[in-house]
Amino acid sequence: MPEVPVFLYPWLKALHVISVISWMAGLLYLPRLFVHHVEQTCCTGEKHDLFVMMERRLLRIIMNPAMIATWVFGLALLLVPGIVDWSQVWPWSKAAAVLAMTWYHHWLAQRRKTLEMGANALTGRNYRLMNEVPTVLMIVIVFSVMLKF
Repeated sequence: MPEVPVFLYPWLKALHVISVISWMAGLLYLPRLFVHHVEQTCCTGEKHDLFVMMERRLLRIIMNPAMIATWVFGLALLLVPGIVDWSQVWPWSKAAAVLAMTWYHHWLAQRRKTLEMGANALTGRNYRLMNEVPTVLMIVIVFSVMLKF
């Protein structure tokens, strides 16, 4: 496996953190848009079209690039020698939480499509509950990385 020079580590870490913050902002905001979309509009009309536009732009312009950048910079960090000890639990718990976060991102993308088509079957309460998922995953990731248990 190719190694990344150690002097690049702080740059990669900074870019990774910036990407994660951007991605998390979208993961927390999009379901809130869904709550309002479901509770304030029907399947057609100007309000519906406005929510569809906001949700689409948030996903495509902010969330998708931020998720990709998070993965790219995170994987690049793994190529810096001596950064991760895979015999410990923390890299595995972080990896599992990141995979779950990625699944959640794609779940949101599917919900966006169903809302756009007017075929949504979930309530505002469902979206409020699902809005807690990225927070729980973020807690697992931060504790895993910071405490290295």
